[in-house]
Amino acid sequence: MAAIKNGLLTLSNIFSKSTSLAACGFQQVRTKYVNRWMIRDVKRRKLAEKYAPERLRLVAMKRNDILPLELREAVGKQIDETIPRQTALRQLTPRCMLTSRPRGTLPRWRLSRIVFRHLADYNKLAGVQRAIW
Repeated sequence: MAAIKNGLLTLSNIFSKSTSLAACGFQQVRTKYVNRWMIRDVKRRKLAEKYAPERLRLVAMKRNDILPLELREAVGKQIDETIPRQTALRQLTPRCMLTSRPRGTLPRWRLSRIVFRHLADYNKLAGVQRAIW
C-alpha cells in the first residue's frame, strides 16, 4: 500500500512540475464569447466589414445587364477568386450579445426578447420601462 502511495505521489509531482502539458492542449482556453456560433459570427462580421465595399461593387457589376457578357463573367470569376465566401451580408445572423440566441432579437439593443424582458423588468435598461396599465 505504501509503495502505491509513493508511486502516486511521485507521479503527481511530475505532472504538477511539468509545464509541457499546458502546451500540449490540456489547458482549457476561454474567450469572452458565449459559444462557438458567436465566435463564428464575430469572424464573419469582421470579414464582411473588410470586404463589403469591394464585394458590393463587384456584385453590382456582375448583375448589370448593360455591361457585356465577357466583362460580367470576368467580374464573377474575380469575386470567386479574391473575395471570401464568408463575407456575404446575408450570412450575418443577428445574435443576442448575452446568450447568443439567433432568433427573436431586438436590433436596437442586440438582445433577445427573453433577456430584454428580464432586464426591463428590473430597470437595467436605460430609457426602457415596462408597460403597466
